[in-house]
Amino acid sequence: MSCGGGAKRFTNITGLPVAKNPHKLLAVLYGKILRTLQKMPENAAYRKYTEDIINERSQILICTPSVEDVEKEIGCGQIEEIIVQAENELSLSRKMLAWKPWDALVNQPPPGQWSWPPAQAVQQR
Repeated sequence: MSCGGGAKRFTNITGLPVAKNPHKLLAVLYGKILRTLQKMPENAAYRKYTEDIINERSQILICTPSVEDVEKEIGCGQIEEIIVQAENELSLSRKMLAWKPWDALVNQPPPGQWSWPPAQAVQQR
């Protein structure tokens, strides 16, 4: 929250301090996420969709000098919350790289494992 047009002094979120240099910090985090994603197969769904989101947010960051405008364009809370989201995404992307969810299953799933809805439809008479 800004006070009288000055610098943002607090976020009004307990335990979440104001970011000192949010543009630079987000650019570094987004770069790390993209480098991690590039180690994944190009056809991996997680890579494709996460790259799209991070590239879009990176463009917003580059083209928008105002923190308030970045917050509005991204639409996911205050810049400090967006930084936390990016840190969490970096952590998840590194875990996904280790987990390799794009690899084939070790064992075949039991019949009906991936069917939807999970219950059988009731036959109408």
